[in-house]
Amino acid sequence: MADVPGATPTGTSCRPLASPSTEGECRTGWALPCVVKPTPQGLFPQHEAPPAGPYLAVALERSIDGRTLTYAAPEGLAQPAGQWVGRACLAPLGRGGKGSGQGGQPTRGVIVAVGGAEMLEGFDPARVRRLLAVGEARLPRSVLELGRWISEYYACPLGMTLAAMLPAAVKKGVGRKQHVALQPTGKDPSEKLPPTTKKARDALAGIDPGDWPMDERELVGRLGLKNAGPIRRLLALGLLETVTRTDVVARSEDATPLAIDSAPPPEPTAAQRAIIEGVPLEGFSTHLLFGVTGSGKTEVYLRLLERVLLTGRSGIVLVPEIALTPQLSARFIARFLPVLGERGVAVLHSGLSAGQRHRAWDAVSRGLARVVVGPRSALFAPLQHVGLIIVDEEHAGDYKQDQAPRYHGRDAAIKRAQIEGCPVLLGSATPSLESWHNAQLGRSMLWKLPERAPGSAGLPMVEVVDLALERKAARQQGRRMELLGPTLESALRRTLEEGGQAVLLLNRRGFARVAACPDAMCGWTLTCDSCSAAMVFHRKGVLGRKGLVRCHHCLAEKLLPKQCPACGKGVILLGRGTQRLEDELAGAMGLNESAIARMDADTMHRAADYQRVLGRVADGTIRVLLGTQMIAKGLDFPNIRLVGVVDADTALGIADWRCQERTFQLVSQVAGRAGRGEMPGRVIVQTLSPDLPSIRAAAAHDYERFAADELEVRRRAHLPPFTRAAWIVSRDRFYDKAEARALEIAGQLARAYGDKARVEGPAPAPLERAHDEYRVGIEVYAASASILREGLRTLRERHGLVSDASVAIDVDPVSIW
Repeated sequence: MADVPGATPTGTSCRPLASPSTEGECRTGWALPCVVKPTPQGLFPQHEAPPAGPYLAVALERSIDGRTLTYAAPEGLAQPAGQWVGRACLAPLGRGGKGSGQGGQPTRGVIVAVGGAEMLEGFDPARVRRLLAVGEARLPRSVLELGRWISEYYACPLGMTLAAMLPAAVKKGVGRKQHVALQPTGKDPSEKLPPTTKKARDALAGIDPGDWPMDERELVGRLGLKNAGPIRRLLALGLLETVTRTDVVARSEDATPLAIDSAPPPEPTAAQRAIIEGVPLEGFSTHLLFGVTGSGKTEVYLRLLERVLLTGRSGIVLVPEIALTPQLSARFIARFLPVLGERGVAVLHSGLSAGQRHRAWDAVSRGLARVVVGPRSALFAPLQHVGLIIVDEEHAGDYKQDQAPRYHGRDAAIKRAQIEGCPVLLGSATPSLESWHNAQLGRSMLWKLPERAPGSAGLPMVEVVDLALERKAARQQGRRMELLGPTLESALRRTLEEGGQAVLLLNRRGFARVAACPDAMCGWTLTCDSCSAAMVFHRKGVLGRKGLVRCHHCLAEKLLPKQCPACGKGVILLGRGTQRLEDELAGAMGLNESAIARMDADTMHRAADYQRVLGRVADGTIRVLLGTQMIAKGLDFPNIRLVGVVDADTALGIADWRCQERTFQLVSQVAGRAGRGEMPGRVIVQTLSPDLPSIRAAAAHDYERFAADELEVRRRAHLPPFTRAAWIVSRDRFYDKAEARALEIAGQLARAYGDKARVEGPAPAPLERAHDEYRVGIEVYAASASILREGLRTLRERHGLVSDASVAIDVDPVSIW
């Protein structure tokens, strides 16, 4: 569709051009040159002649749904037709604002189609504006197709979806440098060469064509020369030529992965070999690998990737969060370094610096990297010839994006595998009930690793202790119990005395969850001014008394008041978090602070933070590792002999039908960190609900029994995976407006679905207010994904319902909040 007259942007993600540029580097950081002719302010620029094409359909980073805008290519910038599609670009939008200078506000977007005059649909070519710039960053067609699917299925505008697929560092060209390099011309010498120069010229033929062009210094080293004299003579004779090469450099090299044992890979067990040889590498297929913790799932991944690489294809490995990346990437790099070289495995995640992230992305786009490892966004890496996609810990809720586009990384991985025509392998010791249900129905192939790999002590013994009885026992011993009951504290002391290490899980951040008045008649609690949530006290330093209160939703902070503003009594702190547990270990148990490490969102900010802590766990410096759910998955250290679940009930107080599944997964996963070496492991689970089926099943390492029971509960309640769900939230600074919009949407949904779906609400969301906006929610349950999608598509086409500033649409939600 041609450019729409009167379209006006609501904001911009790129600073406006200061003045018209000439051919050269774009002033907004875009890598390719652009030509922009000076034009008067107004809706349309004045060209000397109407643009003759090619014409480019652009999806802009705005909530403009259901359409693309058509622009002409920048004047003087020629590309083959196939090279336009997928490129990031900068386009003028609207009538122009203050300082725009180009008849429109510079707005980022992605080119999604290219064509001739037919794309104008009769629109006057003289009124078509040119793009301001076209960047080098480019999404391959398979990723563009995936973006279109995500946009449609998750009800998010295409431009916003594609914007999330391109890292900001790549769009901005962070670390991109141009320099002069050399490459052979292919000409024969016209005169006799001196011996050293002839030797250098003959040696050029031995260099892989893919290594050109290269720097003079690099070429001197490759040819084994003492100086650059022979190279410069070849250049003067026309046997070498200079070219401009663009590289991406980072201020510091990627952090070195954790050191691992360089011993040869273990021989696969019979169960592992059956999977390695049984997964077909031709065509699309879905596979679920259900293997107990420590059963060798990673070795299966490595062996399957070896098979894929031998066919000349590439692979993607997804992990749920950054915490799992260092150990896993270290194993992949160690295995494939001899085959693929130092840049053959690209690690992509948000913990890297902007330059490091762009450098890794560039290695993938240039074909230097053939294996990509990272969290959900690594799925959008511009990898060509994908032959296998692996989703490790596929059950993890971290795969679900919490802002638009609200896609699920696991499901998007299955879709990309379908687009690429390759298998996808989902791995977990506690599969999501959706994946397990699909395997039971035959929609995916089920593989099992029921036993731990040789060399470990087997699955650990799990002991469930009643917190009520533990507190009673503590009182009988004449002490007040804080977080560690007598059973767990005694086991921890014994483990440390015997030279072992321990992991303690408490899935609550901060020091105290609530600041409140001690007078129950008063009832005052400190809540966030912008959210309907209690503010959490975060202490400064171990065993310190100073700190502040923070909202975990909007991140607002303030000092802790000393007195209740309602009655004047002193404020008390209630509830417990990882900081209080850290205090108890350093204080009551007398552990040295250097022997304790805390891993949660307050301490882990960059990749280096994870690697530093995990490296100290590996070398034994850290004796006790405590933290939230990020320590529950993937960590593999043979000397961890004790795991303590300080409070197994943290997920049970949430009004969410997935709480039983989350509790089972959390307890089972963290229990799997123990006993991975030769010494047996022990797990102690503290709970106020010792007879809860999810906790009992986790203690017995019995996933299949839990899955069967929980699926029956879901079936009777008509909940996923027997239905498909959507959670729609109307947001506004005024409750009446949020409610009115929600009532309007609920009515539209009811008319669109009829009796094909169940529409519940609207009602205030569990978190009624966040970021100064009231939230009113609607739940939709349909018998199938196609029915759910069809109803949402109807509202999208008729009423423009998409995720935007006032409405959030979450298809297949992992939580209702």
